Amino acid sequence: MPVGIFRVCLVVITAIINHPFLFPKENGTVPENTEEIIQKMKEREESLRLQKLRLEQEIADQEAAQQALEKAAKVVEEIKEEKVPWDMWTALSMVIFLLIELWRQDFQEGNWQDTGAEEDDMAAFKGVAFPDKATLASFYEKRILGTTGDMARMREMVEGFADDLLEALRSVCNRDADMEVEDCMGVGSMYENWRVRKPFVCDLIVPFAPPEPYCFRSQIWCSGDNFPPDEQGYGTIKVCRADEDVTGCICDKTKLGEDMLCLLHSQGNTSRPSSEMEDLLCFKNTQYLDADQVMKWFQIAVTKAWNKISHKYEFDLSFSLLDSPGALKIKFRSGKSVAFNLTPVVQYENSDVYFISHFPRNELAAELPSSTRWFLTFAVYERRFIQLISKTLPAGACHISCLQILSFLHGKQCSLTGPSGLTNYHLKTVLLHLLQARPGQDWAPEKLEARLQDMLKFLEKCLHEKKLYHFFIGNGKVPAELGFPITFQRAEPLNLFRPFVLHRDVYRKTVDTFHEMLRNTSALINEYTVHIP
Repeated sequence: MPVGIFRVCLVVITAIINHPFLFPKENGTVPENTEEIIQKMKEREESLRLQKLRLEQEIADQEAAQQALEKAAKVVEEIKEEKVPWDMWTALSMVIFLLIELWRQDFQEGNWQDTGAEEDDMAAFKGVAFPDKATLASFYEKRILGTTGDMARMREMVEGFADDLLEALRSVCNRDADMEVEDCMGVGSMYENWRVRKPFVCDLIVPFAPPEPYCFRSQIWCSGDNFPPDEQGYGTIKVCRADEDVTGCICDKTKLGEDMLCLLHSQGNTSRPSSEMEDLLCFKNTQYLDADQVMKWFQIAVTKAWNKISHKYEFDLSFSLLDSPGALKIKFRSGKSVAFNLTPVVQYENSDVYFISHFPRNELAAELPSSTRWFLTFAVYERRFIQLISKTLPAGACHISCLQILSFLHGKQCSLTGPSGLTNYHLKTVLLHLLQARPGQDWAPEKLEARLQDMLKFLEKCLHEKKLYHFFIGNGKVPAELGFPITFQRAEPLNLFRPFVLHRDVYRKTVDTFHEMLRNTSALINEYTVHIP
């Protein structure tokens, strides 16, 4: 036991004596490798710190990847949950779009040409002194009403001569090779009783057909074929054999290889000689009827016919316009003359719509890209519509009077300031729209002033919008009594003022002329009104 205690005391005393911190030696020295040890410890510490940072970055990347996977899984679950509602909304959106489109088409049919008769605040009418009812009635009676008898006598004389001329034309033509000419029909202002300006000119159209066994097959711009926008209202006429397939063979539309042969069209009857088609007035190397060829043929035929019957008449007959096939002028020995137009046309199917070879041109009309393009005229239906609607109007209705006065004012203004883009056909189209839009009692004779102002306001609105739709094309409300072809009723409306968009100089001149006419209305009417004290 004493030995053990002694050993413990010895160890304690030895530890106290040798501990450097408790009893430092003033002359003690640091071992030489201490700095190296410290440097290694710092490097080790830096290495551990970098490893710690790397481990933390790896842990952060793993956590981000895990979160991304969880988020993607969540989105997939949401898409799966919302798939059925999304398909439902898509289908519902398509249904709504179709309903809107159907409503737009119905609205377009119902309001395809807004007459705007209720708008009384048109800018051009502010400050314009319009003639009163008494002045308009006096002007119409003294200046316009007296021309009705002259028109009737002229129509009778021209129709009688035209029938005789066409009969002679049939006799000089070869019935087996030349075109077959039918009886003429009167159209336009002279036959609708609203022509006011002299000289009076009768417009007669003459349908013609090819000789047997040929026939005409027409294509119009609204039949599904691709016609450019500037050729809307036109069509083509193809000369075919009566026994030829209407739809045509695919070999006409597809370029076959050199080693392929159409079984329907052998080499013996692949095509007719070009000279034969030219005899049928077709464009060179085609089967399409050429308006220029028709013009030459008709002028030659009319000249032969006149030479045959000229001895029966005491006047001379000549072509008044070289570029119009049937612009004729009768010259009496007294110096007086009578002008009329005898224009060849082609019937569209079994209707009274006709392809007209040449149409009166104005500043808005552009040159046709090809002489195989034929303009369609609805003049026969326009005349029938005016006759039909007149039966439902009060006695002495003012609709024709309005058109006559407006045509007179426009003609007088153009004689002062020069021609404009407006024509009498545009004025008649305005009347047709208003006749369809307004009830019959609104056209009573005592409402002449109000209806004339309606026409002027409507015309100004159309000029401002550069939009005046053709009355028949795209109009689903044409009376069924007319028997109008449904093809044209279902077509897109044809804007007669579309050229104004392309010809801004003509548009500006037309608008200026119209506004000048409004300002001069009272002066023009007063000038041509006979004042009786």
